[in-house]
Amino acid sequence: MRSNSFQNLLLLAIIALAACKPSAEERRAALQAAADAYLTAYNDEYQRLYTAAAEAEWVLNTRIVDGDTATQRAYERTRKAYTDFRGSQANIDSARKYLGMRDQLTPLQAKQFDAILFAAGANPATAAEAVRELITVQADQTKILYGFDFRIDNKSVTKNDINNILASDASLARKTKAWVASKEVGRELKPGLVKLRDLRNESVRGLGFSDFFTYQVSEYGMTSEEMLEMTEGFIRDVWPLYRELHTWARYELAKRYKQPVPDYLPADWLPNQWGQDWAAMVRVEGLNIDAALQTKSAEWIVRTGEEFYKSLGFPALPQSFYEKSSLYPLPPDADYKKNNHASAWHMDLKDDVRSLMSVEPNAEWWETTLHELGHIYYFISYTRPEVPYVLREGANRAFHEAIGSQIGLASLQKPLLQSQGLIPADATTDDTMKLLADALNHVVLIPWAAGVMTRFEHKLYAENLPADKFNETWWALAKQYQGIVSPGNRGEEYCDACTKTHIIDDPAQYYDYAIAAILLFQFHDHIARNILKQDVHETNYWGSREAGDFLRRLMETGATIDWREHLQENLGTEVSARPLLDYFSPLMDWLKEQNQGRAHTLPETL
Repeated sequence: MRSNSFQNLLLLAIIALAACKPSAEERRAALQAAADAYLTAYNDEYQRLYTAAAEAEWVLNTRIVDGDTATQRAYERTRKAYTDFRGSQANIDSARKYLGMRDQLTPLQAKQFDAILFAAGANPATAAEAVRELITVQADQTKILYGFDFRIDNKSVTKNDINNILASDASLARKTKAWVASKEVGRELKPGLVKLRDLRNESVRGLGFSDFFTYQVSEYGMTSEEMLEMTEGFIRDVWPLYRELHTWARYELAKRYKQPVPDYLPADWLPNQWGQDWAAMVRVEGLNIDAALQTKSAEWIVRTGEEFYKSLGFPALPQSFYEKSSLYPLPPDADYKKNNHASAWHMDLKDDVRSLMSVEPNAEWWETTLHELGHIYYFISYTRPEVPYVLREGANRAFHEAIGSQIGLASLQKPLLQSQGLIPADATTDDTMKLLADALNHVVLIPWAAGVMTRFEHKLYAENLPADKFNETWWALAKQYQGIVSPGNRGEEYCDACTKTHIIDDPAQYYDYAIAAILLFQFHDHIARNILKQDVHETNYWGSREAGDFLRRLMETGATIDWREHLQENLGTEVSARPLLDYFSPLMDWLKEQNQGRAHTLPETL
């Protein structure tokens, strides 16, 4: 009886639909309504599972205890629930179904389905076993990476200790010991990186990607070849300037260490263990804020950073930021360790924002804090009802880093420092040395990020680089793109690439930093010239609501827009190295004078 009634009702419904003959516009509206219902349910569950996984990952990174398996198990459990949902066959099928009717969807709906399908690519149900193992191996690697006991002369040291030695005026022998100590963790990480590579590749193949590098690049709407071409173009653009910096550094460091001038820079001579930032080589007269900051507390730096953003018109940080973040170094007697890499966390994609840092009162942490708070305020800016949870990210991944780095650059310019009493109002500064320090930070980054890191990870994932070629390949790329060589023999028992945290826990995305280095000068150039009407080298953002409005427009849309169109709309241009080259053009003339008669060992063209 029930069956007959149901069949009769179904027949009546079919007859009614046939009689109605809905128009194309009505069918489109019905499809969009169904899509909205699906997306609402997906976003709610996505946010719930994301939050649980983020909480577990936070504990994994902020409280590392030898022998603690419960924390890792909790991370694996919540991460599995999150990845199982994102990679479920039902969600993959639904996203594909709706994207097959893209022309009938709203642009915002299509963006969300693209994001859903991309998210599924890292952990599709079609590769469920690989995904489960990947979570476990990733957790194991995190514990090794951030729980490692670094030692110099058989005494335990922190990563801050190592960084401080490398950036100091310590003897070359002391720096060599620190550099070698920084690489020891690579031995333990190498077997896990091989597993991570294989599992990451296997997981994304479940959705048709050839390899993990190609998968990550696809989020930009680009192929691997297009990304490699673009990043190689960045290196070609800055190469003449980098070549002059490299020549200057060889002669400067040889004089400092009373050594013959080398053809290539020994890695342990540099103030950064990867050679990605040489700024500590120079002291800028009149701009040394370490002395002023030594009278301040680490908390003062964070609170003043917040005041900077508030002066631009951004809101106060939620009290939970200070209650839940891990902002300062652990006490010496702490019975646990924590991740030593500064980072910002959007815990629930809503109001819970946190930072993981180890702030100390010095210039490096002043810049880093302003940088990390840039990420935090990016989170806050796109936390709006108009931006669905799955699109609460940067316009592209590089936008996040560009905003943070741009503020880092601005935070060390003379007028801003004077306004905060960190240097005297009548301070006499060496502007050439300031430009040199900026170049040793931002220009030096580009061959490292776009060259060494990007090419290594492309070889690792797309070319399946053999494990017995890891170190050989790493140092060949460092020599080619950075003009840097290892101190002594670094055989395949080492994995010097593994010591870079991003290769372990933020993989196949380092070109983000190269793109960000280009974007940050475009953003800064626009603010200086068009809003502040100030020299790009001497700006003070503090108190400029108009500058804050511009930054907010860049940030508040999240990933709801096409990043190329976003650039055109707000800057009237595409990605371009021209503002960066303009910024450093006065320095180029000075470097050529300094290097006259010196041997340039890098080729004229890459």
